[in-house]
Amino acid sequence: MNKQDLKKLSGVSTASIAKLGKGENIQTDVLLKICRALRCNITDIMELTQDEDITNKSGKL
Repeated sequence: MNKQDLKKLSGVSTASIAKLGKGENIQTDVLLKICRALRCNITDIMELTQDEDITNKSGKL
């Protein structure tokens, strides 16, 4: 599926699709729209990673 197909199927904006492509933050409701369109769980399309800035400042999460 290409980006245009995902945009049409999910109803998310072009700006949100662009942010996804760049790895930028997007709102949870956008992720939920994509999940509904793809009939999947949020954990199928999202990965939780540790933020380096947080660990560098405090030494722990």
